[in-house]
Amino acid sequence: MNPTMNLYAVRAIYLYEMSRTARTLLQSVVSPVISTTLYFIVFGAAIGTRISQIDGVSYGAFIVPGLIMLTLLTQSVMNASFGIYFPRFVGTIYEILSAPVSSFEIVLGYVGAAATKSIVLGLIILATSDLFVPVRIAHPVWMVAFLVLTAVSASLFGFILGLWADSFEKLQVVPLLIITPLTFLGGTFYSTNILEEPWRTITLFDPIVYLISGFRWSFFNIAEVNVGLSLGVTLLFMAICLAIVWWFFKTGYRLKN
Repeated sequence: MNPTMNLYAVRAIYLYEMSRTARTLLQSVVSPVISTTLYFIVFGAAIGTRISQIDGVSYGAFIVPGLIMLTLLTQSVMNASFGIYFPRFVGTIYEILSAPVSSFEIVLGYVGAAATKSIVLGLIILATSDLFVPVRIAHPVWMVAFLVLTAVSASLFGFILGLWADSFEKLQVVPLLIITPLTFLGGTFYSTNILEEPWRTITLFDPIVYLISGFRWSFFNIAEVNVGLSLGVTLLFMAICLAIVWWFFKTGYRLKN
């Protein structure tokens, strides 16, 4: 086994996946930005007139981190899942597996591209939201850290989904029926602190709560749950996804049949 990394292979996979975004710019970038802007306008106008502030932050600004996280999670999962599913669907995955490329390099190329696209999209939405409300970032380093960790973790989950799914329908079921509802229930448009028991406790079983809480803390220095716990849950989720991806490649499940 070659101890050095095949950077040419990683670069080839990465650039190919990034070029796919350029070919589908309207669907990959413009559509999510417009959708998020509509969320912001509708919820900001409809609810913002009834709720002036949450924890000292204007409602319009309060929902910005949640909207970014909603887009980041859904786009990371969809980009990574479609990225690896399509080679399986057309059969080119066997060429990649037979090439002198390690499983780590394959994952790095696909997941790196999916995470990059989601991070860029999140930054575009952040810049767009500043046109509507003034957004301050109390901890910019931690904001970037949560942004990157969440994008990478969600992209790894999407990579797993792309390996597991055996049809295009299954690729869409998880983001639409699991990721999006959990994100909405995880405090995208409200603070989970306003919920009464037992709903407040029930929401703590939603892992998205910890992602949004930590990300929102980096903006406004307020959090529904402990920031260290948010970081720990994010890292744990990433570790679990890495372990599952390793198992897929070790056993050849969904790769060699």
